[in-house]
Amino acid sequence: MNILFASSEVAPFIKSGGLADVAGSLPQAMAQLGHDVRVILPLYERIGGEWREQMTFLQNYNIHLAWRTPYCGIFELKRDGVTYYFVDNEYYFKRWEIYGHFDDAERFAFFSRAVIETPGHVGFFPDIIHCNDWQTALVPIYLLSERNLVPELRGAKSVFTIHNIEYQGRYGREVLENVFGLDQSYCHERMLAYYNDVNMMKGAIYAADYVTTVSPSYAEELRYDFYAHGLAGVVADNAHKIRGILNGIDVNRYDPRKDKGLAKTFSDKSLKGKAECKAALQEMAGLEKDPEAPIVACVSRLVSHKGFDLVSGAIHDIMGTGAQMVVLGTGEWRYEEAFRQAAWQYPGRFSAQIMYSDPFATAIYGGADLFLMPSVAEPCGLSQMIAMRYGTLPVVRETGGLRDSVQPYNQYTGEGTGFSFANVDQGDMTWALRQAIELYYANRKTWTALQKNAMTSDFSWTRSAKDYEEVYHWVTGG
Repeated sequence: MNILFASSEVAPFIKSGGLADVAGSLPQAMAQLGHDVRVILPLYERIGGEWREQMTFLQNYNIHLAWRTPYCGIFELKRDGVTYYFVDNEYYFKRWEIYGHFDDAERFAFFSRAVIETPGHVGFFPDIIHCNDWQTALVPIYLLSERNLVPELRGAKSVFTIHNIEYQGRYGREVLENVFGLDQSYCHERMLAYYNDVNMMKGAIYAADYVTTVSPSYAEELRYDFYAHGLAGVVADNAHKIRGILNGIDVNRYDPRKDKGLAKTFSDKSLKGKAECKAALQEMAGLEKDPEAPIVACVSRLVSHKGFDLVSGAIHDIMGTGAQMVVLGTGEWRYEEAFRQAAWQYPGRFSAQIMYSDPFATAIYGGADLFLMPSVAEPCGLSQMIAMRYGTLPVVRETGGLRDSVQPYNQYTGEGTGFSFANVDQGDMTWALRQAIELYYANRKTWTALQKNAMTSDFSWTRSAKDYEEVYHWVTGG
């Protein structure tokens, strides 16, 4: 099967969030299943010279975007069985920040046109064009007419993945013809029209042949206004073609047996090295060197929908358990300041690392005992899976991918890979955390068994790729 995967960011070339991790891993997993996979993304200024040196210039042509015919250059790079196409236009992409510009609607309309037009220029006949989030939401809409005009697109079907429905690409109606190059026939209730605006994600949900979300629970939650951010009715109207598939992680990158960022490697067969990782984390974070004190950790953007109202409000309760705590991340000032104050009030027991640091994150995954992730909403989440790979047990709210990836501890059967609570409630979160800490102190045998359960859970992309392969076959009738 020929698959063209379109994304506004792809790891390891360019990354701002979880979308890049998916776009970097899923195509490789599909290629390993024997498919011809091509990935297309913008050639941003921030894509480093080490990658540019490996690119080959293929050709250039002019995009058809409303009344514009802007330049489009195509560079190619082949890596790990996947062909990558980089779309070059310095006017749109020679900017340090990926998103947040006044003309983002035009920038990603240009990119969407490049996704549609490039197959005809490189002689690729995609069976599937897999699009991701609002930045490529126009692709399924353009494909409605273009598949009848371009021979290379004649058999192409579109799959659209919602990674986070909160960001929908909503703009005033003036962009429809002047920017997108679409006539007024596309501005109706079963396409782009949305409260006198145009909504790109809404249009993609209607236009795509199939829609996926990044976890089964998130697909269910999108039926409710609390999670759907105004699109619950649209999701319900298209429920027949929506499916949730849990993301995976790169299990080779996140492997405690060979991770060079750890103070000492370890495995589910022998957890001895984790004690050294814990001691190293305590030193790195300025915590007291106490091997018996459980370390509770958060690695996250410090924003409200990640549940930090609950965390900041429960600091004294958490400290009352005898645990140590380390928080790594940046975000809203009120949370940053609350954690700085906690570090001042509980020296040697609370560490506030208000920054983003991959080495520090690795030290936390490897050395912490508990990973706190009380999100109000979480489409999938990768951090809880990474933590489990390193034997750091998650404490999560039962939402989205957190619910699908963490099996709550059952004291009667001994089963489980972590701990969970259901309500967005500080008391419920603290109760779950206390249950975990009490088990840590009282029953190390069971604790170790849970660690091994977590470390051996299958979060590989191979599992998820087979689910996507099933979707692709269903869509194409193959």
